[in-house]
Amino acid sequence: MATAALRFLYRVTLSNHRLLDIDGNQVRLRWKDYRDHRQKTLTLSAGEFIRRFLLHVLPTRFQRIRYYGLLGNRHREQNLARCRQLLDMPPPEPPVPQDYRDRLEQLTGVSLRRCPACHQGRMLVVDVLPATGRRPAHRVSVISTPASRAAMGS
Repeated sequence: MATAALRFLYRVTLSNHRLLDIDGNQVRLRWKDYRDHRQKTLTLSAGEFIRRFLLHVLPTRFQRIRYYGLLGNRHREQNLARCRQLLDMPPPEPPVPQDYRDRLEQLTGVSLRRCPACHQGRMLVVDVLPATGRRPAHRVSVISTPASRAAMGS
């Protein structure tokens, strides 16, 4: 089982038995058409063959990972639910949607709600300017401090 899984996980893009002929500037190879499940032959120029082959080469420091078995894409959700049932585990709680401002603060420590100048006042949207022409609407933010709320009469 392990060898079959390793062959699947680390399979090369094009195995040697699929290469039929290399003649000058032409490469002939066998491929499977999954629409009619037949083996077909394809002849490509050497440049086009190399271009298509290099589309499958990962950039430096990238690792190809494929999931199979229980974690295969097609039935992953049902398989994991069945595993949880067999292990008497409760289903996972759905993630609580989080405001992007809270998420940014959690990840970076930078608050979009604090005044960038004094770091004490609170930024509030007080108006959205209507769009003119092709430009998007801009939000206008003000610093809300006790003094500014008193000046605005709130």
